[in-house]
Amino acid sequence: MWCIPKLNKEYIERMEGLLTLYALPPNPSEPLVCMDEKSKQLLRDVRPALPMKKGKVKRTDYEYKRNGTRNIFLAVAPHEGQRFCSVTNRRTKKDFAQFIRELLTKHYPHVKKVHLVCDNLNTHFSSSFFETFPKTEARRLLKRIVFHYTPKHASWLNMAEIELSVLSSQCIKGHIPTAQILEEKMAQWERTRNVACMKIQWKFTVTDARKKFKYETELN
Repeated sequence: MWCIPKLNKEYIERMEGLLTLYALPPNPSEPLVCMDEKSKQLLRDVRPALPMKKGKVKRTDYEYKRNGTRNIFLAVAPHEGQRFCSVTNRRTKKDFAQFIRELLTKHYPHVKKVHLVCDNLNTHFSSSFFETFPKTEARRLLKRIVFHYTPKHASWLNMAEIELSVLSSQCIKGHIPTAQILEEKMAQWERTRNVACMKIQWKFTVTDARKKFKYETELN
């Protein structure tokens, strides 16, 4: 696969750890949640678009005005078919910690632990909680999180990437002029997919990985 930079020991261990986690049966007391983020540039059309007419498609002028950028946090529970989104001005350590706290307190207040899959961005670590909240609250939150990190440069192993791709194609494609409109569109998209309980069926296994990449001896 073109997206595999190098199959070193760390890459293999993290990949197999995630694939093993994905293969486990759903556990309501310890749900699996994958998260990621992406930026969205807000663009306002300078001239009104011409509406679609019989025999003619909708026409949009090429000119636009930049209206800032927003960060989108997305967490998806693939076994439950639920996803949770948030729009923030930035994606700092504080923004990440607050998003995860809301995830725990609002959506999973009674579960023992959440298995959280994320990449290696420098905000996605326990230090973000200690820099954002008092120590007692940071420890309380972190006791309920089991972090699972993708290998470096291996976003394909994070199921949140699948959901972000769906979000991009179904909801936020094209020009969106304001943060308010972005939030409204995403909220509607989130509700629709959650009501429909749209799950992710992950089929790539450890066995598949070993056959595909032929690395058995590298584990020794």
